[in-house]
Amino acid sequence: MSASPETDAPTSTMRWLRWAALAVAVAAVALGVIIGTRVDDDPNLVDTPLIGKPAPDLTLPYLERGSDLAVKSLRGQVVVVNFWASWCVPCREEQPILTAAADAYRNSGVTFVGVSYQDQRNSAVGFLNELGRGESYHYVTDPGSRAAMEFGIYGIPETFFLDRNGTIVAKITGPADPALLASTLDDIVAGRPPRSRTDGSVQRAPEQGR
Repeated sequence: MSASPETDAPTSTMRWLRWAALAVAVAAVALGVIIGTRVDDDPNLVDTPLIGKPAPDLTLPYLERGSDLAVKSLRGQVVVVNFWASWCVPCREEQPILTAAADAYRNSGVTFVGVSYQDQRNSAVGFLNELGRGESYHYVTDPGSRAAMEFGIYGIPETFFLDRNGTIVAKITGPADPALLASTLDDIVAGRPPRSRTDGSVQRAPEQGR
């Protein structure tokens, strides 16, 4: 039986609102709100041995409050885990895109976890003060880089997608763009497997002072 117009209308409206919110982030980048050198390679979904495996069972301290976040406590939601740092140039490019997506998908059972990678707390908080935090977003630290090791981080930004069962189903290497982020989330929310493509670019951590 085909869906009625009344059923289709809210779905179409929500999809339009999501794309509109992400388009705002694109406009901000185009207008030069985000300062820094762009990475030349396009971001892509990539293959990783972690696809199809449970996400690491981690409990990480919040960046800006005195409590911890257990990743497994987010089961039942689609979870986007993004590794970032204030010293990462492409992270500045993607931050407004990620926060716009967090806002657009917050009513679809999607939550974001931003993992501060090899960064100083004050620098990380300053980054968020400048570029924004977004809705449905948890910002945590990674003492001893345990989360980075568990996820096999090579450089940043890297973004992992967990389905509602806590299984890793996709990964973006390099800064996420609105179209790729939205299409990946739409697939996961609808229960479809995202399709992996080729590799993107990341920035390695500075060797000193982190």
